[in-house]
Amino acid sequence: MDSHFTRRNFLAGSTAAAQCAAAQTLIGERATPKTLRIGVVGGGFGSSFQWHLHPRCKVTAVCDIRPDRLQRLSEVYRCGNTYKNFREMLKHPELDAVAVFTPLPLHVWMDIESLKAGKHVISAVPAGMSIEELERLLEAVKSTGLKYMMAETSYYRPEIITARQWAREGSFGTIFYTEAEYHHEGLIPLMFDDRGFPTWRHGLPPMHYPTHCTGMVIPVTGERLTEVTAIGWGDRHEVLQTNQYNNPFWNTTGFFKTSGGHSSRISVFWHVAAGGVERSGFYGDRMSFIMARPERSPNTKVTISKDGKTVIDANGYPEGDVKITAFNQPNHFELLPAPLRVPSGHGGSHTFLTHEFVSAVTEDRMPAVNVWEAIAYTVPGIIAHQSALRGGVTMKIKDYGKAPA
Repeated sequence: MDSHFTRRNFLAGSTAAAQCAAAQTLIGERATPKTLRIGVVGGGFGSSFQWHLHPRCKVTAVCDIRPDRLQRLSEVYRCGNTYKNFREMLKHPELDAVAVFTPLPLHVWMDIESLKAGKHVISAVPAGMSIEELERLLEAVKSTGLKYMMAETSYYRPEIITARQWAREGSFGTIFYTEAEYHHEGLIPLMFDDRGFPTWRHGLPPMHYPTHCTGMVIPVTGERLTEVTAIGWGDRHEVLQTNQYNNPFWNTTGFFKTSGGHSSRISVFWHVAAGGVERSGFYGDRMSFIMARPERSPNTKVTISKDGKTVIDANGYPEGDVKITAFNQPNHFELLPAPLRVPSGHGGSHTFLTHEFVSAVTEDRMPAVNVWEAIAYTVPGIIAHQSALRGGVTMKIKDYGKAPA
C-alpha cells in the first residue's frame, strides 16, 4: 500500500466507534471462534495471503484507500464488504481479527486501534519504528489479552523450518556463530509515489528493517541478541541527504553478542552489487547449515565425524573429517491443511503464516511470532542503527522477555 507517508484521508474518522466496540467485546466474555472472520487492510502485500483458502477462516471485510487495490482485495478474497476508511471497517459486525498490511509508519497505530476494538491482529513487519512504539504495542497486547502476531516470512521459510527442527533435535551441537543477510538492491522506485512524493521507504535506515534476518537467527538458536556494534555505509546520493530519518546509510552490518555468549553477524543492504537474497548460516560444533547464496551455491549441510577422525589435507596437515552435501530442501507441506499446500510468496512462507495465525486464534494459543518475539526481532536493529550513527560503539539491547507459558 504505497502512497504518501501521512495517509491523512485513511486515518480520518472517530475513535469513539473503536472504543465502543472494545467495550462490547471484553476478551473475558468472548468465545474462541471456530471459524476466524478476518478483515484485511492493505491491498498491495495484503493480497498475497491465503485467508480465503483456509478451512477455518473467512474474509469478511477488506480495506484500502486506493480503488485499484481495494478491488484487488475484493477479487482475491471474494469479499464484497469493502471499506476506504480503516475505522469504519473496525465497526463491521462480523470481524474477529484484522490483518494489517499497510506502510510501516502505520503498523503500531493500526495494531493498537484494532486491539482496542477487540480484534486479534496479524501485522506486517517490522513490528514498529521506535522503542517507544514497541513498548506501547506490548502494553496494548497485555492489557487486552488478545492475540498479536508479526507476519515475519523468514520464520516460515522452508530452510528455517528445517533448521529449527535440527536445533530442537540437537543436530548442530552448540551453535556458536550465526549469520544472516538481507540484500535488496533496486528500492529507489518504491521510495516515491506516483505523484513524486517520498514514501516511508525513502531513506529508511536498513537496520530499521532487520526482521528478515533476526527472524532466522533468533528462533533457531533460541537466544536473544544482547549487545551490538554496527558499521554503516552511505554515499552522497540525494536520498541519503534529504530523507526524513536523517539516515546516512545504504547498508549496515551489525556484530551481535547473544544471551548465550555467542556471536552473530547481520547485514541489511539496500545498495549492493551482489544479487537479492534473504539467507542465513548456522555454525555448530557437530553440524552446520549454510543457506544458498545468490550466486547459486546450493543449500549446504556440513557434518563432522563424531569420532574425531581426521584426514590429511592437500598441504599435509590433519583436518577434521567432514561431509559436505547439497541439501535437497523439503517444502514441509505436511504441516499445512490440504487447501494451503500451494506455492506462495517469500520462499513459500505465506501459507504457513496464514495457517499459524488462524490456528493460534481458533485454538486459543500463543502465535509463534507473538509480540514478545516480534519485539526481540525488531529492537536489535533499532539499537544497531544507533550504534552505527555513533561510529560503531558497543550498545546494550534490552530484553523484553518471552511470552507467558
